[in-house]
Amino acid sequence: MKTRRQKTEYGQKRTPAILFIVAVTSTFLWLGITEVKAQSLEFDGLIEPKLSTNVGSSTPGILESVSVDRGDMVKEGQVVAMLQAGVEKSTMELAKARAEMDATIKAKRAELEYAERNKERKKELYERKTLSFQEWDEAETRRILAELALNEALEAKRLAELEYKRSVEVVKRMSIRSPVQGVVVERYLHPGEYIEDKPVMKLAQIDPLHVEVIMPVSMLGAVKVGMVAEVKPEAPVGGVYRAKVTIVDKVVDAASGTFGVRLELPNSDYKLPPGLKCRVRFLNP
Repeated sequence: MKTRRQKTEYGQKRTPAILFIVAVTSTFLWLGITEVKAQSLEFDGLIEPKLSTNVGSSTPGILESVSVDRGDMVKEGQVVAMLQAGVEKSTMELAKARAEMDATIKAKRAELEYAERNKERKKELYERKTLSFQEWDEAETRRILAELALNEALEAKRLAELEYKRSVEVVKRMSIRSPVQGVVVERYLHPGEYIEDKPVMKLAQIDPLHVEVIMPVSMLGAVKVGMVAEVKPEAPVGGVYRAKVTIVDKVVDAASGTFGVRLELPNSDYKLPPGLKCRVRFLNP
């Protein structure tokens, strides 16, 4: 039989292990309770565009045309506005003509071919001792100069081609294109107005949408990235939609005791307008 001292030592050894088991069990119970609470409660949310952006021009100029207006749908890369580009287009055409000119190159190539033939003839005469070294050297020098002239003409053509490419890019910058597929939220400028640092319009990408939810700190750990939730937009839209959690804030706002959660909500038919309030209920992972 164990003595009282042995029992006391045995009890002291068991106490830390028991406390550890209790702590781990409590933690898992707390996580389980919070997950159940998250799945049984509904939270307020706000449906927002995935992206909102002001679209302008990197090149100052006068606005010639705007092809879309508020509420219009636009595709990524679509031209939504144009700047006046008469001078830039004329410069591009001139550069194109210069880049395509090759008469000078043909003439210089012909001169080089003649100089090479002349050099060969003079070389044969020089080897037969019927021609002075000075005359043979003069023929060789003319060949070298003709070769340099051809290279210079080729370089000039290459520079003309690069100038044409530059002119094309300048003309492209006169076109303002949509960076996203979405909807025109607001139009700020009209044809005839000068653009320098002002946006022409505001665009919003509405497929997919973002659902922003503010949750109390008591729900921390209950919602995880990848979880699915039911989103119920307010009237008159209504209905129930599925969204997936993409972001769970890792920093809690100390003042309000809350943290943010973002969900991604598909909207391929553009049925849901951003700006709606909604109720969000998280489902089992």
